[in-house]
Amino acid sequence: MDAFKTHGAFSWNELMTTDPQAAAAFYGALFGWTSKDMDMGTGPYHVQNIGETSVAGIMGMPPGSPPGMPPAWGCYVTVSDVGQTLERCTSLGGKIIMPAMDIPGVGRMAVLQDPQGAVLSVMAYSG
Repeated sequence: MDAFKTHGAFSWNELMTTDPQAAAAFYGALFGWTSKDMDMGTGPYHVQNIGETSVAGIMGMPPGSPPGMPPAWGCYVTVSDVGQTLERCTSLGGKIIMPAMDIPGVGRMAVLQDPQGAVLSVMAYSG
């Protein structure tokens, strides 16, 4: 199974934190991850790798984050169509936390919340 092409598969993990460099150093020492930096336009994105395989990303808190928002890991689930997934989410009682947006070179993503309050990101990968 290719998690980046299979609808419903968990495919990516991402840490939003106040000190991405310190977090990358911590997880590198803890798990043996190596870090490759990418410019995402809002600051560096630290892709974490095991060997040549990318396993996670670490980024600073996004602009407009609520004051005092704690650092947190989030996960992505692959979907075939972000728009259809968001429509289905709201029809089932969920909420759209961040509307669909394009991530150049990666795909289209959004953030949703289930009726119990858990937050999850969805991504339709390009390519």
